[in-house]
Amino acid sequence: MKDEQLENNIISLHTRGWSIRRLAVEFKISRGRIRRIMESNTRKRGGDKSHQEKHVKRYSKLDPYKDQIHEILDTYKDPVVTNRRVYEMIKEKGYEGGMTILCDYLMGARGRKLPEPITCVETPPGQRGSHDWMEHYIPFTKTGKREKVNFFSFILNYSRRQYIRVVDDKTQATLLNCLIDAFIYFDGVPKEIKSDNQKACVDHWEQGRAVFNKKYLEFATHYRFRPLTIIPGKPRENLKIERPFYFLQTNFLNGRSFYDATELQQKLVSWLERENDQRIHRTLRRSPVEAFQEELPYLQALPQSHFETSHLEYRIVNNESCITWLGYYYQVPREYLYETCPVRIAAGHITIYSGDGKEVAHYPLAEKGRKDRYIGRVPGQGNRKVYLQSKEVIERLQVYGPVMEEYIREVKKHKSGSYLHHLRGVLSLKVNYHTDDIILAVRRALKYKVYESGAIENFLLVNAQKKNEVKLLPKNDQDER
Repeated sequence: MKDEQLENNIISLHTRGWSIRRLAVEFKISRGRIRRIMESNTRKRGGDKSHQEKHVKRYSKLDPYKDQIHEILDTYKDPVVTNRRVYEMIKEKGYEGGMTILCDYLMGARGRKLPEPITCVETPPGQRGSHDWMEHYIPFTKTGKREKVNFFSFILNYSRRQYIRVVDDKTQATLLNCLIDAFIYFDGVPKEIKSDNQKACVDHWEQGRAVFNKKYLEFATHYRFRPLTIIPGKPRENLKIERPFYFLQTNFLNGRSFYDATELQQKLVSWLERENDQRIHRTLRRSPVEAFQEELPYLQALPQSHFETSHLEYRIVNNESCITWLGYYYQVPREYLYETCPVRIAAGHITIYSGDGKEVAHYPLAEKGRKDRYIGRVPGQGNRKVYLQSKEVIERLQVYGPVMEEYIREVKKHKSGSYLHHLRGVLSLKVNYHTDDIILAVRRALKYKVYESGAIENFLLVNAQKKNEVKLLPKNDQDER
């Protein structure tokens, strides 16, 4: 075994006049070894490299199969054959080695994919902005629990000035409202806005191109910006929005405590103005607010009226004279019982309209965690059901046409003591069934002289499809036997 310290001592003492015999006695080694050490030193000093050790290549169990491995890799390229399948194929031919050495060899044979270099594309002032979401768990002192908080962020790519806001969800309505707030905050709109592939912006990809959501495109047209998105699987394309999130976590969220989400938003606004806007940016070598003064004239002007971001749905007024939204019950005047009403949700409020477009109720949306599930209910009303009077019920049913008018006459005649109960029951079927199906069931009841509302409901249950019901097999269709 080579001993560099021993060789150094022998060469040094020999140059001072020590003989080979004396060196052998002193270091208790043979004179032959001492001669070999001195001869090796002489060759090295003379530039002779023949003394260098030649590494003997060890035999591998994989060596006889390397040609077959390359043949397999060349044959199965689309889709690429897996390491496990290569192992199985060469094992059938007699390979007795393990999987590890095969994987190590295949890594070199396939060629390692080097990561793409990060390129931060700089754009002219007013040219581009980017937006994204971030989730973070924050321990609020109010509850003593860690709660998930969603953040929306928008950044101007030239000046790096940023707008951040705490949001309740990541829906499209929230996104559009946040973008409008960002445009107002910056007093302008960039010519391009880049996002990730979130569903609020991109429906799907087709032939290598993003197919943007229709409403998002309408929003982009309203503010005259060109929508852009990153290529799936390449988050580095949006680094100018991703990196500031890290700064938000380390510089704002860390080392601070928050009572609740409201205080978090208040402190966030102050931090954006005093810290984030005023810091010296590492790339720009100046503060974002200073660069923004240069970028502001290049932003597009805001429109006179902003985009309508409200959400519109149709809901049926239930037998408690309420419409439901996100688990809460909003009171509606009793004359709209069982009616289908348009419902508009916007800016934290819910507005309920009649079928002819008249506003009939307006409430602030219920705050999270509210225990009372009823909004707008008269105190003391409790969960008491609301019943329409006979005149109101008959007027509602008569709009169904002659068939329903005949049913009203017959049920009054044959069920004089309980006709109102049956008429209310038929009217309530509108909640779950389509009008055409109800008329068909009533016509059948008249034919067989069955006037109970329960019988009509049972017929619909067996033969009709409910509203919003997933239809797996068509009813009334007999299987071929």
